[in-house]
Amino acid sequence: MIKKYLPVVAFFAGFVWDALTIGKNVNASDLLILSAYLFGTVPIMIWLVKRANLLINNAAQTTLAMHVSFKDASWRERLPYLLLQFLFGSLFSALFILYFKSSSHLAAFAWCLALGVLLIANEFLETAYRRFTLIWTLFGFCLILLLNFVLPYSLGSIHWLWFFVSIILAVVITQALKLKISPHLGSIYPTYLIAILIASIYVLDVIPPVPLVIKDIQVGTHLEKVSNTYKLQQDKAPAWRFWRSTSNSVHIVKGEKVYCISSVFAPSNLETRLYHRWQMHDKKQGWVTMSRIGFALTGGRNKGYRGYTYKQNVAFGLWRVKVETENGRTISVHEFTINNDKNNQNKVIKVI
Repeated sequence: MIKKYLPVVAFFAGFVWDALTIGKNVNASDLLILSAYLFGTVPIMIWLVKRANLLINNAAQTTLAMHVSFKDASWRERLPYLLLQFLFGSLFSALFILYFKSSSHLAAFAWCLALGVLLIANEFLETAYRRFTLIWTLFGFCLILLLNFVLPYSLGSIHWLWFFVSIILAVVITQALKLKISPHLGSIYPTYLIAILIASIYVLDVIPPVPLVIKDIQVGTHLEKVSNTYKLQQDKAPAWRFWRSTSNSVHIVKGEKVYCISSVFAPSNLETRLYHRWQMHDKKQGWVTMSRIGFALTGGRNKGYRGYTYKQNVAFGLWRVKVETENGRTISVHEFTINNDKNNQNKVIKVI
């Protein structure tokens, strides 16, 4: 029974492995290793194509291959496919985790995970032709996500242009490899559809401006820099929230300043500006921008470059601060409430 699910096990074993081993930041060595993994799948795909062509050249064997399920194949035939599934699983999970670390938006990652599950499920129902379609779809998908990191990282720029260039380049490379390796096996069209979908989601500001990684974002009062650290005064979390020390509520007296400090990791060769968009929620108008304040970002600090902004004479109510790039791409969103400090709320010091 367990043999039936070996492809699923191989795919998600890669996911678990990367979840345990991938670094907290985006490093050049990580991208090089992932690139080696991705193009390491090419020799395996070539071997699978040659094996398929041998079957196609023999009509009787071809007919048999079309009706024998994966679980009935010998270990010699199954091993290359399982290895391919493991490599794709490792790549997909690593890239998924990198995107997850780069944003507080979960919607994009949910559809990525759902797509991976659907692709694996379809593998058990499709013919050999559709199996190669799955392989090329996974290859193109992983290459798109990988180049979305590699180009901005290498060029030291998070300009929106490089995102779309990376998508086009990934599709061109995938198409060229398919024409070279298996012109008559599998279809490239799902890769085109995925490319269009990813581009559309980026336009809707769901995918973050990689390779920036949000490390921390906090709101409080009385921010002070001591040596190389920042000390921020925050409300103490209620006793029932034992898993955290600080609260998402900020109690202030009238006229007191409210600070927001964020820490964002960026490659060492990247210099740009980030912005804090302060927004207050209105029951009729929704989120209303009260101010957008910028500060310079210089990459290279392992724990992230720290920048802060503040507001004074703020109204009580529900607030949020969006960390954005110059062209308005959202890196992270932090929601909190500002209340009147009538009871001298207990405070704690957060070191950042």
